[in-house]
Amino acid sequence: MKKLLYAFLAVASIGLVSCDDMFDPAKQNFKDLGQMETEPDFAMGFLTRAYSSLSGYYTNTEYATDNAVVNDNGDAFRNMATGGWTASSWTGINEWSGAYTGIQYINQFLSKIDDVEWSADPERSKMVALRLQGEAYCLRGILHYQLLKAHSGYNVAGELLGVPYLESYLGANDDINAAMTRPSFKECVEKIKGDLNKAIEILPLDYEDVAEVPAKYQQYTKDIAIYNRAMGESFRLLASGRIAQAYLSRLTLLAASDGFGNTASWGDAAKAAADLLKENNGVDGVKVGSYEYYTGTYADKLKEGVNPGEIIWRENVADNNGTEKDNLPPSLNGNGRMNPSQNLVDAFPMASGYPISVDADYNAADPYANRDPRFYAYIIYNGSTKIGVNNATVSTVAGSGDGIGGVEQRASRTGYYMKKRLRMDVNCTPGSETNKAHYTPRIRYTEIYLNYAEAANEAYGPKADGGNGFSAYDVIKAIRQRAGLGNADGDGYLEECAASKEKMRELIRNERRIELCFENSRFWDLRRWKLNLNETVKGIDWQEDGTYKIIDVETRDYMDYMNYPPIPQSEILKFSNLQQNYGWH
Repeated sequence: MKKLLYAFLAVASIGLVSCDDMFDPAKQNFKDLGQMETEPDFAMGFLTRAYSSLSGYYTNTEYATDNAVVNDNGDAFRNMATGGWTASSWTGINEWSGAYTGIQYINQFLSKIDDVEWSADPERSKMVALRLQGEAYCLRGILHYQLLKAHSGYNVAGELLGVPYLESYLGANDDINAAMTRPSFKECVEKIKGDLNKAIEILPLDYEDVAEVPAKYQQYTKDIAIYNRAMGESFRLLASGRIAQAYLSRLTLLAASDGFGNTASWGDAAKAAADLLKENNGVDGVKVGSYEYYTGTYADKLKEGVNPGEIIWRENVADNNGTEKDNLPPSLNGNGRMNPSQNLVDAFPMASGYPISVDADYNAADPYANRDPRFYAYIIYNGSTKIGVNNATVSTVAGSGDGIGGVEQRASRTGYYMKKRLRMDVNCTPGSETNKAHYTPRIRYTEIYLNYAEAANEAYGPKADGGNGFSAYDVIKAIRQRAGLGNADGDGYLEECAASKEKMRELIRNERRIELCFENSRFWDLRRWKLNLNETVKGIDWQEDGTYKIIDVETRDYMDYMNYPPIPQSEILKFSNLQQNYGWH
């Protein structure tokens, strides 16, 4: 019990969570850590808790960008984006507490893993231990990546710093203040790479039952049954080699970006993405995915941990209607929370692939005609049809409940509603509500393809492949073809952009904005690209006579230093070695 109390003290002293929240079950049922050795289920719980520290995918950071606003006056992101962001009062993107809690659990788990009897069969025990060790390294790398993305930045001296990297468990007698020293950003990147590469070395690419034990595991067992019981399909959705590769891509893209000092090379970022994409049949793998991955076509078929072709990692399937209740228009019994901006709507090209600013067929009087098919899949606009279980037509004209100034704190402030992520066969009508299968991704292949396109264009130019077998041009062409862009003569705008790295860069960034909208990407992309964070969010106010006005909806109030979020000020006050990012106090 004394050891366990030390564990509580160490975790609490870093400001992670309260002692009462650290473990289930209740205090009177706590077990001594020594029991990990003889109770594998108890030991496994430490790693399971680390999974619960992973970031959410749909965190709605879009509210704090030029892509959208929220109609909830008390929303944390709205407050953050409009001048209320301080190091002491913010909740929207704080990874500190959750991630370090998970890391403490992982390090505790790794310190005991070799002492646990995972199975009475020695070969199976070794194989289980091997998988769990790989999972732990993968999760530790991922959690440190979450911290790096959210809390790295420049100090007062102009040094680009990472976050404290914890490679061993911090007990009550350890020098926690010394552990809170921030290494350089580059050092932190290398440590994360080390953990992810260990995971790749240890883990299978995917968890599947096999007919022959893979060569790298034959030193441990040649028994197919033992392998399948330790590394087979029963463990789908757990951290795997493929997932570790995906996070290597995320990490190296972040490090290569201008906002992080081009700490990694663009060639390294391209290779990290390409290594994974080659496992997905290269550019041809784009065809297997779908930009409507969230619909019932995919969610209703998921079972036994199988992923749609678009998904690298996901959470479990659950039957609910919460997303629809939050985001459908009031006329369909929703709260209309996510309000896409006119800025985002204007980023969708015409069906020809040309931007609305240069396509002669764009008709300002009929702005939604003949647009990119993804626009119709992702945005509810004035005149949208077949919305919701009743196949309704949505009107956002002035005076309607769904229009600007309509139902209080439920109507859109921009004249648009989010359609992406929603199932149109969910009924939110009180007394007639229905639930449908939903799943939340953790990482999609399209993101990795876009990572590759961005890095390859910067490293080699639009059409060179750098020895990877496909170019930035090839990837963007495949993504736009999947979306249905272009005409009988091909994708003329893509061909124009392919003549210039600069034009291709803008196209890639726009494709990323469209493909990953409402997926917690834009907030971070703007920062790593060092682009303007203070674009005024615009909307559209439709009148009964069919005319409209483009209006200013919400101004942003970010200071320059806010490109890099803060370390929570409460932690700065606890530890003299922990440096705050420049500008925050």
